[in-house]
Amino acid sequence: MSDGGALAGLDGALRCPWALSTPDYVTYHDEEWGRPVHGDDALYERLSLEAFQSGLSWITILRRREGFRAAFAGFEIAKVATFTDADADRLLTDTGIIRNRAKIDATLANARVLADWAPGELDELIWSHAPARGPAPKTLGDVPAVTPESTALSKALKKRGLRFVGPTTAYALMQACGLVDDHLEACVARNTP
Repeated sequence: MSDGGALAGLDGALRCPWALSTPDYVTYHDEEWGRPVHGDDALYERLSLEAFQSGLSWITILRRREGFRAAFAGFEIAKVATFTDADADRLLTDTGIIRNRAKIDATLANARVLADWAPGELDELIWSHAPARGPAPKTLGDVPAVTPESTALSKALKKRGLRFVGPTTAYALMQACGLVDDHLEACVARNTP
């Protein structure tokens, strides 16, 4: 039984235990999770996907990611901001995504809010909440679900009119987009550019 520390994958490399259950996770873990993400559209995509993930497993979202990209115009803020009620109804029938009305509505509403922001403003706001680099977690038990920084980011996003951005979602975004590096100390992906 694992103590929550890094485990060897099929290739013998040590990884965060959550990454070993499927090849999709291994690829996401090794090539994307924890790597810095910049750009308003790219961050809007991650923010939207994290909101859709709320209450579900990440693999459910990851396996439908291309469906989400197709349904939401590649997460281009300017395009999604023009979606209508008819588009929202269409999305509710799209089997390539999670068909949750509240999450779809939040994704569309967030695009409308962000369309009025200056270019780079979302990037700047999110990255302004990156904490100082702390010690590497040794086990999954050392990885928090919420931090003071994620709580502050959540409040800042909500204050600016964004929805489905609670502190836990904000922290998951921080992990996914490289604001924090929560790869375990012994993980092969730790400190990999």
